[in-house]
Amino acid sequence: MDLRYPIGKYEPQPFSDKQKREWLQDIQFLPGLLEMAIENLDEKQLNTPYRDGGWTVKQVVHHVADSHMNAYVRFKLGLTEDKPTIKPYEEALWANLNDVNAVPINISITLLYALHTRWHSAILNLPADVWNNRSVFHPESKKEMSLYYLLGSYSWHGRHHVAHITSLRERNGW
Repeated sequence: MDLRYPIGKYEPQPFSDKQKREWLQDIQFLPGLLEMAIENLDEKQLNTPYRDGGWTVKQVVHHVADSHMNAYVRFKLGLTEDKPTIKPYEEALWANLNDVNAVPINISITLLYALHTRWHSAILNLPADVWNNRSVFHPESKKEMSLYYLLGSYSWHGRHHVAHITSLRERNGW
């Protein structure tokens, strides 16, 4: 197993209502899954990288909050502007900022509960045509991405990072 991709890489899927519902549930329930993944970990465990050269559990949790804050804004832009160019950010640099080291992870977990409640509510009842007809432009990849593509990508992203933590726990018998 590639420890970088414990659930594999994101693979876009053709639009279907069934797939959309599954991905929406992933968005809705991610905060709880992430909270369960870190339950009862001590400070030493939280400061353990999920793989050699990888982020610590603490960095992973804060990264998910950072990433999903950006995702929420990207969705809102995609819903309210015509093919807006989204702002990339340096994830690795963000993971080393002082807040990641100084702020307890429960703050990011709390943030994720609030954020995902808003995000899920904003996108839950969108008409089918919005998912493929509304998009954003990512300047680094030089790709236009539909909101449906983004939904799948962030559904995968949350599950991907939860699996980083749960697979580390399994390997270490935590």
